Amino acid sequence: MNEPLVAERAEAAVAELEIHGMTCASCATRVEKALARVPGVTRASVNLATEKATVEASAGVAPAKLVAAVEKAGYEAVPVATETATLAIGGMTCASCANRVEKALSRVPGAAGANVNLATEQATVNLRAPLTGELRDQLVAAVKKAGYEASPLAAEADIPFPAKSAAASDAARREWRAVLISAVLTVPLVLPMFGHWPGFDWMLPGVAQLALASVVQFAFGARFYRAAWKAVRAGAGNMDLLVALGTSAAYGVSVYAMLAHPGDMAHLYFEASAVVITLVRFGKWLEARAKRQTTDAIRALNALRPDRARIRVEAANGSNAEEREVPLAQVRVGTLVVVRPGERLPVDGVVIEGRSHVDESLITGESLPVPKAPDDSVTAGSINGEGAMAVRTTAIGAETTLARIIRLVENAQAEKAPIQRLVDRVSAVFVPAILVIAAITLGGWLFAGANAETAILDAVAVLVIACPCALGLATPAAIMAGTGVAARHGVLIKDAEALETAHNVSVVAFDKTGTLTLGQPSLTAFEAAEGFDRRAALALAAAVQRQSDHPLAKAVVQAAQAHAPANAMPAAAH
Repeated sequence: MNEPLVAERAEAAVAELEIHGMTCASCATRVEKALARVPGVTRASVNLATEKATVEASAGVAPAKLVAAVEKAGYEAVPVATETATLAIGGMTCASCANRVEKALSRVPGAAGANVNLATEQATVNLRAPLTGELRDQLVAAVKKAGYEASPLAAEADIPFPAKSAAASDAARREWRAVLISAVLTVPLVLPMFGHWPGFDWMLPGVAQLALASVVQFAFGARFYRAAWKAVRAGAGNMDLLVALGTSAAYGVSVYAMLAHPGDMAHLYFEASAVVITLVRFGKWLEARAKRQTTDAIRALNALRPDRARIRVEAANGSNAEEREVPLAQVRVGTLVVVRPGERLPVDGVVIEGRSHVDESLITGESLPVPKAPDDSVTAGSINGEGAMAVRTTAIGAETTLARIIRLVENAQAEKAPIQRLVDRVSAVFVPAILVIAAITLGGWLFAGANAETAILDAVAVLVIACPCALGLATPAAIMAGTGVAARHGVLIKDAEALETAHNVSVVAFDKTGTLTLGQPSLTAFEAAEGFDRRAALALAAAVQRQSDHPLAKAVVQAAQAHAPANAMPAAAH
């Protein structure tokens, strides 16, 4: 008897979807059938109670197909990510660029969706499969195929932030130098627009105008040509394409006028192309400056993390242990870290020796220092008070509480607010629509009998005035600024949707008053015993506590100094 033939089963993958809009069992059945009809799906199961669908499919089935099938059935679906990958994206200039990168990443097998933030120039990819080196390479290749640069970002929160900050500062300085030089070359071209002085002609000869405009057009405008060419190769349009087309048209008309009328003082438009390029470059500098300012909160949080630690090392000969200062990267879990009074804790850990008070306001919001004794937990970034402590390290680098807070703020800044979805839909058709309008403008004027010069210049005006720079930057920049300011004031916002809906909040409940106080205790009442002068008694109480670093002791001393001259206070006893 022949053995049955068993087909080799293709590599299967399991995807989860959140399903919205189901109201009964028949809805769940309809979604199951819709998913089962997708080519490559071997099994689909929908849970009405949890509003989730589990789909088994071949590895080549893109999540976008599953989502489309559910939406076609009349419901909403969102892929559930099992892991995420973060990429640094280079070359984006407007919202349409971000949309193009998102689509390219979402089409990669194994990707459940992507979120690209134009302001931070980062892409977060939700994965429905483990992140492997091959999958990471596929994500990078997809971005490059779309015409942009991409490089993987480590998930570690302890990447040296000063290096990233310095790189951003250098980029802003380079952009500013380009703006200044471009402006110097453009000013002579625009001076004639501001009138004439008697006996002095501001108008430069055509050859001089050509020389100045050519430097601006092809040296400082080269970035627009490069980015526009990438967009064209990818079969799409972006802001750079609008700038390149508009300025090239104005420049080309001027060159044509010079060649067509060599002996006459033809009307040239070199200043139009030069001014547009200079102003757009100036806008890019403002954009880079705004991006850097919106990351101030992250820089401030990173500044709370010391870059060195003092560790206790057991001597090889069994003698007393010695203390040694080392870079924080050399500290490992289990290392004994010594923290002196007034220092920030470099690691999360457990107190082994010593007693002190620790300011943990960055974590808890509590203004008063918390007493610490052996076996108590301490957190990296908090400030040690009056006593030295030895701490056994339990978490370092990306695993510390401070690092997780930094990641929380970064994730909130990278997320899209609900309003951004509307912006994305508009920006997806914005550039093609502008190109069509410019073409209609050109054809309309020519059809109406206007000369070619007028028609071209009006079409150029449509192209350059519609550059969608702010369209994609406004919302993410506002989110970054809002979450950044909140973080500086000790308020951590988990996602962009919470920030957007915060204006509807009418009542806020706080679990403790310590998060609302100034953190500076003050003496509100003092009663002297019968027969004692109030001032003298307060001075005596302050003298006893003058050498203490406890917040309440400081409050008594400050009250005494405010009510009695310093020379009236007795010296503290030793």
